[in-house]
Amino acid sequence: MTLHGADGAGGADALLTVLELLARQAPPARFDALLDEARLSGLAGEELHRLERAVALAGEARAGREHEARREAGLAALTDTARDLTSSYDLDSLLRVITRRARRLLGLDLAYVTLRGPHGACYVHTTEGSRAGRAEGPGLVPGLRIAEGYGLGGAVQLHGEPVWTADYLADERFAPSGSLDAGVHAPAFDEAAEAALRAEDLHAIMAAPRRSGDTVIGALHGADRRVRHHTSEEIGLLAALADLAALAVDKAGLLDRTRAEVSELERDSSRIRTSLTRMRHVSEAHGRIMNLVLAGGDLHNVAKAAADALDATVMIRDQGGRSLATAGDLPGLDEEAVAKASLDAHARRRPVLAADDTWVAPVIAGSEDLGGLVVHAAGGLTGEDERLLELAAQSVAFLLLMRRSTAVAEGPVRDELLDDLIADPPHAPQQIAQRARRLGVDLRKPHVLVLARPEGGEQGRAVVWASSYAYRLSGLKTVQGGCIVLLLPGIDASAAAKAVAAELSPLLGHPVSVAAAGPAMSPDGVVRMHQEAGRCLDAMSALGGIGSAASVQDLGFLGLLLSDDNDVDGFVEAAIGPVLDYDAERFTDLTHTLEAYFASGGSPTNAAEALHVHPNTVSRRLERIGELLGPEWQKPGQVLEVQLALRLQRTREVLARGRATADPARQPGPPDRGN
Repeated sequence: MTLHGADGAGGADALLTVLELLARQAPPARFDALLDEARLSGLAGEELHRLERAVALAGEARAGREHEARREAGLAALTDTARDLTSSYDLDSLLRVITRRARRLLGLDLAYVTLRGPHGACYVHTTEGSRAGRAEGPGLVPGLRIAEGYGLGGAVQLHGEPVWTADYLADERFAPSGSLDAGVHAPAFDEAAEAALRAEDLHAIMAAPRRSGDTVIGALHGADRRVRHHTSEEIGLLAALADLAALAVDKAGLLDRTRAEVSELERDSSRIRTSLTRMRHVSEAHGRIMNLVLAGGDLHNVAKAAADALDATVMIRDQGGRSLATAGDLPGLDEEAVAKASLDAHARRRPVLAADDTWVAPVIAGSEDLGGLVVHAAGGLTGEDERLLELAAQSVAFLLLMRRSTAVAEGPVRDELLDDLIADPPHAPQQIAQRARRLGVDLRKPHVLVLARPEGGEQGRAVVWASSYAYRLSGLKTVQGGCIVLLLPGIDASAAAKAVAAELSPLLGHPVSVAAAGPAMSPDGVVRMHQEAGRCLDAMSALGGIGSAASVQDLGFLGLLLSDDNDVDGFVEAAIGPVLDYDAERFTDLTHTLEAYFASGGSPTNAAEALHVHPNTVSRRLERIGELLGPEWQKPGQVLEVQLALRLQRTREVLARGRATADPARQPGPPDRGN
């Protein structure tokens, strides 16, 4: 571009040239060249002054435009940073975005973030542009601990405002003897941090605070490895990035807490759903068990339903520990541990762990102990399973109470039937049999009769128990003369007596005398069994057997005397049958030798004199008798039975001869046994 001489036209052309250069955004050197050319062309005075003024204004406009461009670039960078921060959620990612963006926007050699620890000291969390691994010394590496109050970070922590220096290593304000606040604050010295800064060869450093609310929790640092004076715009941009980082970190923390709360809510929701599922299972299982109870199901069905619901083995026991029903096998049960757990379960009124995977649940009604449930669950029991076990125990208690109530309700009718059966004279057998069938009692099957007399205490509890017991065993019950009368299915009177005593005595807490007789297979036999059982009970009392249990058969020859069905043949056969058979087959006289032996007080010599034989003969006969009756035939108990059998045999022979004498037409047959 050529300028004319120092006339008005030349000055105007120069001004127009300045505008053209400004419009084309020419570099500053072109404006300087324009001034030099104007001076060479002779432009001077007012025209030159106006041209210089125009170039100066063009420079200001260009600087303003550059400032606006930088400001727009900074705002765009902040916007981009904010957008980047919205897609980065974890703390490490957020701080890496911040340090990377700060280094690029401000043209820094190094950017790093420090965070305040729990005890005041800071540590380096994230770096961008560090020489760590290449420089002498460790450099600024993540995890480097910085003492409280050290360097620019300490000043930022103290004042809460950005701090900067053009040459940190030469700035006396940050020397240990320097002061940032008129002597109020003496900067700390950290040898490790100082060595790291020197290893990085840092000079110009600026730091801006990161806040959480009103608390400074760290700082964003920007550093150069040359001396550099930072502008206010650069410091402001770093502070804005620090504030943005603080907001993003707070957001990330909030998101982390929110995610943690959501995760906890999801876990709670899952636990609640699982709990609701289990509670629904408990409710359905309890409903099935109660439906069985209300439909009249027995204890075995209830035990099976509880075992299926708990996936376990279930045993229902009465208050004496005897098994009433079982679903599954319980091998190797530790009875001692179960007994202790049963006491604890009834005391606490809830299931108790007895041993590994074995539980005991109390079956109670109010304060009354009805028994317990023993449960073996290989996989253990959850809280819902324990609740189901409690409900199952309640269902069993309800079933037992229903049985008792039914037995009590039917009691008068059943009592009247048994009263009529043992009445003397008896009522019409056909009517009694029909009444029994209506009550579910088949008198054509074997039955035994049991008399139970509580020895002390009130009788009411025993009567209630007897009603339930008879109903449970499909028998009958009544009360006569202070004794409980039970007619029960079975053929073993002795076992029936012992079973009643074993269950009733612990319930009452005092002894019970129990006598039994039978079996009989018709209504007519009930009267006879009742009379025999009564005589057996009287004999037990006379013999000091109060509180014991026995049947007519248990009393030996005494039972023979008490029984209406006197099986003399059977008794004689059992006592001396082998001797009688020996005499009949060999025409010997062992029976007469026995009688003489007992008559002489057990002396073989005296017996020999009475028999008119040699004592050795009596001894040989006694040895033979020992071989026939066994080595214990001379023991007191067996001796008594042998003597009684001998007397019965002799009496039968006398009566047989007497009948033959009274009836000459009757030929006297041989005796039942040879002598």
